[in-house]
Amino acid sequence: MKKQYFGTDGIRGEVGQFPIVPEFITRLGYAAGKVLGSQAKPGERCKVLIGKDTRVSGYLLEAALEAGFAAAGVDVMLCGPMPTPGVAYLTKALRLSAGVVISASHNPYQDNGIKFFSAQGGKLSDEFELAIEAELAKPMGCVSSKELGKAFRIDDAAGRYIEFCKSTFPGELNLKGMKLVVDCAHGAAYHTAPHVFHELGAEVISIGVQPDGRNINDGFGATAPAALIAKVKESKADLGIALDGDADRLQMVDASGRLFNGDELLYVLAKDRIDRGQIIGGVVGTLMTNLAVENAIKDLGIGFERANVGDRYVLELLKQKGWIIGGEGSGHLLCLDQHSTGDGIIAALQVLAAMSQTKKSLAQLLDSVTIFPQVLLNIKFKPDYDWKSDEVLKSQISQVESELKGTGRVLIRASGTEPVLRVMVEAQDGDIAMNLAKGIADLIPKS
Repeated sequence: MKKQYFGTDGIRGEVGQFPIVPEFITRLGYAAGKVLGSQAKPGERCKVLIGKDTRVSGYLLEAALEAGFAAAGVDVMLCGPMPTPGVAYLTKALRLSAGVVISASHNPYQDNGIKFFSAQGGKLSDEFELAIEAELAKPMGCVSSKELGKAFRIDDAAGRYIEFCKSTFPGELNLKGMKLVVDCAHGAAYHTAPHVFHELGAEVISIGVQPDGRNINDGFGATAPAALIAKVKESKADLGIALDGDADRLQMVDASGRLFNGDELLYVLAKDRIDRGQIIGGVVGTLMTNLAVENAIKDLGIGFERANVGDRYVLELLKQKGWIIGGEGSGHLLCLDQHSTGDGIIAALQVLAAMSQTKKSLAQLLDSVTIFPQVLLNIKFKPDYDWKSDEVLKSQISQVESELKGTGRVLIRASGTEPVLRVMVEAQDGDIAMNLAKGIADLIPKS
């Protein structure tokens, strides 16, 4: 059954436009509360955790969710601004029924969204989301006064999460002598991430830590690394760490200003575990993972599989394969031996641990990996165009693949929200990749 509201990462949209409006969000809280209640043990009272990023709309949506859960007889624990992976951790640590994050991740402040975590700190199943949507189709009710849910605030939420992050860094190591620039994107990690690295011994220079409700991801963070690169160079730091608005993405910058994306960091995480004798089975990337990284991971003597784009699908395939390391170029990195979901702070600590143990820089850890140039063109096509049945297009794609002869890749995929085809060509030479991508794009009827 196709979901009406839930996408690959919860429900998201522009605030003030359906479904990100108070009435719907209240109904969503009520529907989720009803589903949780139906699955609870007899006599068990459900409790959920609500965290948010720093968007001004978080106040509105938090109140709406709280009202909906209370009407369903569910107690609410409020932790205020908290990274998405922090909510996942606290939900599991506090033995709660579910966790809810109010965030639109890397999107601008005008957007917001709702995503849920299970009691185990993982993404909700499709079945659970469909059950919520089924409840949303029914009229909203309210339990009796004596059964109404209550609200509580967790005052030490940030401290708990900081200690958890620190616990994932090897106890025999520290970050003394390192100067780090930490960019929190004016987002949810502004009051946690700098403390984690400082308490492990690093000298920390923080940027993107002055949220005003409207500046999240604006010129700072993992999606806008120029500010971090400039600050690393200016302060002569050893390394820069960029998180996105809800701190589940990571990009890193070295002292020279070189930017390392999620694909490269994925290789570092995998090789570090192999070098330490850990059995990881293989690594999960996505359809967009650079071919050079796939080849390098296979050269480590382990498997590599590609999931659909989105950390949800990476996580699903990891669980299916019984593996622990996965991620995507955008910086969603999963280390399931450390956390149940992707966590930018924890991923950064794993990279720092690899550097500390080997006494190598990031560039040295990646000296055997040369990223292939990757060209991505977004082509708006006519709404009635059936690109999958276009024999001319298929013939051109086959010709390009034959020309690359295993030294590159072609990927064509449609946007899930608009009539746009994404044409990606990867080759060892950037000019060749661009010419081949344009050759394919020219055959697509434009809107």
